[in-house]
Amino acid sequence: MNPILALATAAILVFAVPSAARAIGIEAPPRAVVELYTSQACASCPPADEKLLELAQDPGILALTLPVDYWDYLGWADTLAHPDHTARQRAYADARGDRKVFTPQMVVNGTLACIGSKRNEVARTIAAAEPRGGALPVPVSVSVSGGQAQIRIGDGAAAQAPSRAPAQIWLMAVMAQADVEIGRGENAGRHARYVNVVRAMAEVGAWDGAESRLTVPLSGRGDFHVVLVQESVDGKPGRILGAARSDAAR
Repeated sequence: MNPILALATAAILVFAVPSAARAIGIEAPPRAVVELYTSQACASCPPADEKLLELAQDPGILALTLPVDYWDYLGWADTLAHPDHTARQRAYADARGDRKVFTPQMVVNGTLACIGSKRNEVARTIAAAEPRGGALPVPVSVSVSGGQAQIRIGDGAAAQAPSRAPAQIWLMAVMAQADVEIGRGENAGRHARYVNVVRAMAEVGAWDGAESRLTVPLSGRGDFHVVLVQESVDGKPGRILGAARSDAAR
């Protein structure tokens, strides 16, 4: 592509994303989705759990906790862990080609991973993964009533370039806060506090880049629900294009 044309296109996208969101009544998209893979049995995880608490206070960041179960053999079975979280983390590792899963690990916008307890590394990773224009390129909204989620996705065909990868729509039920007294293992005696804990998640549809609306049954019970529009590359999770939570106007 001609460099001047590329710069002009980028400039258009910078201003188009928030404008498109307002035009269809959708809150401004976040600039980052941060997924923390953690475990109550992991002695290195408490600093990352605390860091996610801080990130969750930033209105431009959608911070999620996904406890994994592969450290349960260390003497304490994580009370919030789910095998779906472990599978998602492994799928990310396969997509990156490094096959490395560990705790605490943060994955930002589906593309970059870092050690979740290293504050400077977390900050650099969020900055590196932040989309041009400072917001995820596809506007999304979700509202919940009567056991169903109403999902609205704005037009975003340009956001799929250059990959043109298909995108999946994920619905997650999220617990706003969880407090756990850890009785055994490496964190025995610790009172742990978690924020935005994913309790259920399901793929509820596909997105082709056009403005879309769909109504789907809730994937589980939570204090709020999150929608992710995420590229899928060879069946593995890729770049997150859009995200929203059902209480976005909080």
